[in-house]
Amino acid sequence: MLPSWVFDLAPVGLAALDTWLNAKHATPAELGAAAVATVALLLRRYFPLTVLAIALPSLVVSESVLPALIALYTVGGRYRNRWLLAGLTAVVALGYATPWPSLLAVSHNDTLLGLIYATMTAAAPVFLGLLTRTRRELSLRLEEIEHAREQERVLIEQTTLARERTQLAREIHDVVSHQVSLIAVSAGALQVGAPDPGTKEAASTIRALSVATLDELRHMVTLLRASGSQPTELTPQPTLAQLEPLIATSGVPVDLHGELPADVGAAQQRAVYRTIQEALTNVRKHAPGARVTVHIEHTSAEVSVTIANGPPACPALNLPSARHGLVGLRERAELLDGSFDSGPTPGGYRVHLRLPRTET
Repeated sequence: MLPSWVFDLAPVGLAALDTWLNAKHATPAELGAAAVATVALLLRRYFPLTVLAIALPSLVVSESVLPALIALYTVGGRYRNRWLLAGLTAVVALGYATPWPSLLAVSHNDTLLGLIYATMTAAAPVFLGLLTRTRRELSLRLEEIEHAREQERVLIEQTTLARERTQLAREIHDVVSHQVSLIAVSAGALQVGAPDPGTKEAASTIRALSVATLDELRHMVTLLRASGSQPTELTPQPTLAQLEPLIATSGVPVDLHGELPADVGAAQQRAVYRTIQEALTNVRKHAPGARVTVHIEHTSAEVSVTIANGPPACPALNLPSARHGLVGLRERAELLDGSFDSGPTPGGYRVHLRLPRTET
């Protein structure tokens, strides 16, 4: 690709050639005016209007026309004002149509044709300058669009990554935390009721490792959710077909009332399952030994589940918790256009999920 200075000097060289070709028949004044106009073109990018004003005398008094036309082209590529460009085009056309005495000596038709030709000659560099400027602006606009697309692509990648991180955090919390907390509770119970010191020591070790694992898991979930956004579901996901095994292995006394019909949407089933799972995990952590009541209800328009527990039957274990489970349940409900609320009750705690019903 040619350097920019070549394009700057090429028009000056053409104007100099035009001046040299007309120098044989030019007077010293005409030659001087043409030479000054040619040299002034070197500054046309910095002072386009001034250079055009310097080139106009050369257009009037000499046969050299390129300096004025090149200066007018530069003005057309620099300014947007249509009235300014139209006025300068008219001035250059009138200068190009001189000498007026000889022009007026001919017929009116020839005079009119001379003015038309002069106007077309003057308008050509203006339109060419406008075209060049438009092309330059379009190139800049295309670069901006390409840059915006690149930014959009990066944002999409970041959003996708954040969504996947949040999904992973949710699954770690819902699945791993549930199992590890159950291990910790079982180990604590074994430690209290073990008949021999060896079993108590092993149970104590298992409980300590489980608590440490839960603490590390809490930090991992916090890190994964730090840049997360509202997630979508991962597959495969549990449904209410796995609800009875979940209750049976939860280590919590549960009274289950009601059930959902088989035609309820899979997303609603997963949300109900995860809500019950998280509620049972929280009962094991914060209210061990408490009895839990699960009410599942449905109408033609919505499904709901309520999990309530009474007071704890024994002191709670000090297990790590970052409360991401309740946040995740609320997010699930919002994604499905439902609602979620939780809070303490006299002597216990209550969790309620409501979702609009969809069918499979």
